[in-house]
Amino acid sequence: MFSFALLSRMVERMVSLSVGILLATSLLHALPEAFESTADARTLFATLFGGLLAFFLLEKTAILRHSHHHEGDGHSHEHGHDAHEAGRAGWMILVGDGMHNFTDGILIAAAFLANPQLGIVTGLAIIAHEIPQEIGDFIVLLNAGFTRKRAYLYNLICSLMAVAGGLLGYAMLGRASDWIPYVLVLASSGFIYIAVSDLMPQMQRRATMRETVPQVILIAVGVGAVLLLTHGR
Repeated sequence: MFSFALLSRMVERMVSLSVGILLATSLLHALPEAFESTADARTLFATLFGGLLAFFLLEKTAILRHSHHHEGDGHSHEHGHDAHEAGRAGWMILVGDGMHNFTDGILIAAAFLANPQLGIVTGLAIIAHEIPQEIGDFIVLLNAGFTRKRAYLYNLICSLMAVAGGLLGYAMLGRASDWIPYVLVLASSGFIYIAVSDLMPQMQRRATMRETVPQVILIAVGVGAVLLLTHGR
């Protein structure tokens, strides 16, 4: 139980940090990079709009899933919440996570092809979000009866999908550079959607000043890290 409590606190802190990194990466770097290209601005805005709607629909159909909720996370889930979540949809969680990681790999490849610094901050944004998601998935699977070895193995396999996506994205987008601005806009729509619809509502549940101050500080740290990594651009 101590390890679960420790992991829960890590998730809580990483969620706040992720918000700063995701929003700074998308709004301060990925979107400007895309709009500075020769791509049509109206088409890019349409891509951003379509991306936001697509992420909404994916989450509604449970294909995209962000597992930050589990027993012991401070959100008063009933006993057996994790068993119910993973017992009925455990494999969907893993399949959705694998698809998500594969897409993340393509997005990182597109960002590196556009600009190495953008690639670094995009990778940082994805890592910052993936850490709490993977911890949440791991805790849910353990509480649902998965052994530690199986939970580690399945999470590792899902994580390796990002490598496959990165290799494929680098090979494809290297030959079709005109698509890179649109991939960057899609990445930004995903980052914005995750931050605004998934992470920030979790932070709003902890509304006391004692809980809010660390959240604001960690958001600022996330933004500062992105600005520091892209200093001089």
